[in-house]
Amino acid sequence: MKLWGNYIVNRLDSIANWGYGKRFLFRSINSFNLISLCFFIVLAVICWYAYLYETVPPLIVEENTILDSKSTILDSKNATLDSKRSNGVCDLYDGTWVVDETYPLYNATQCPFAEKGFNCLANGRRDNGYTKWRWKPKNCDVSRFDVGETLEKLRGKRVVFVGDSLSRTQWESMICLLMTGVDDKRSVYEVNGNKISKKIRYLGVRFSSYNFTVEFYRSVFLVQIGSVPKRAPKRVRSTIKLDDLDHISSKWIDSDILVFNTGHWWNRAKLFEIGCYFKVNGRLKLGMSTMAAYTTALKTWASWVENMVDTNRTRVFFRTFEGSHWSGQNGHTCKVTKRPLARSKREYRSHFSDIIKKVVNNMSVPPLVLTWGP
Repeated sequence: MKLWGNYIVNRLDSIANWGYGKRFLFRSINSFNLISLCFFIVLAVICWYAYLYETVPPLIVEENTILDSKSTILDSKNATLDSKRSNGVCDLYDGTWVVDETYPLYNATQCPFAEKGFNCLANGRRDNGYTKWRWKPKNCDVSRFDVGETLEKLRGKRVVFVGDSLSRTQWESMICLLMTGVDDKRSVYEVNGNKISKKIRYLGVRFSSYNFTVEFYRSVFLVQIGSVPKRAPKRVRSTIKLDDLDHISSKWIDSDILVFNTGHWWNRAKLFEIGCYFKVNGRLKLGMSTMAAYTTALKTWASWVENMVDTNRTRVFFRTFEGSHWSGQNGHTCKVTKRPLARSKREYRSHFSDIIKKVVNNMSVPPLVLTWGP
């Protein structure tokens, strides 16, 4: 089957009956900077809302998000093809970004959990048009996020994000959205009094008035970081144990919503150049490619989900490849843009999606897979 998933669905108050698996796939995006990451997070929030409140027919996941200043599709040829494929079906992910002057849904400068590095306006950006984009499906509409109803739906629940900085920024955005509906902001607090940090292993925010938590666990590979075997070559300074899930995984199990991601750290620059190699069954695999290692790690994760997670209670999601926070040759440049970016063609990112699709399709109860891109 070309596309993953059938539909996003049923209300959160039926969470105890989540024993089914749905999945869908966005084709992978290849390159976008900090601002496009903001768009990506807004779309993630829209996905959450559709999941919590809407019953959607089976999804046909194709999309085209290249817009001009009048919010129309620049690529008319692809637009025509997409229209023929959709055949009038309500496909949440076949649409365009449109300008909505009622946006943004929250003010980052007023949210104590919004990381300073991602608060563009607070860091000196003068225009705010980039905050006004809203996702508009081609043949239907997504209901506006209802914070009051969402807070009630989450009452007594536990939401857990696991992964790298994509998970952390989505964690932040969800909390900031929900805080707009809380009168006493002091009733929302980090359970250990911790401040947001790029390397902190755990962050948990409690909404005491509604008795639920939204948590983040930093696990950039999902599997364990291992020791260096004896007599290993000098270039090996650390290892990744592809057949052992992160040792903090036991803390993820008892949750109602469990959202994973991994991908951005699986590249040669962040692995081999810092002396990090792979290990399976206690043996060093010096010649193993990153894609083969990624596949092995995902199979370890999939096995853990099937054996350790009660999918009758816990709804599992997997978010695929994220956009980089930086751009430029030195990796430390933030290119300011005003509209969603055109697609690009860095093929290794589509390989990630192919691997995820293959692994998830072989699971007995596949999680819902969210992948953004052309």
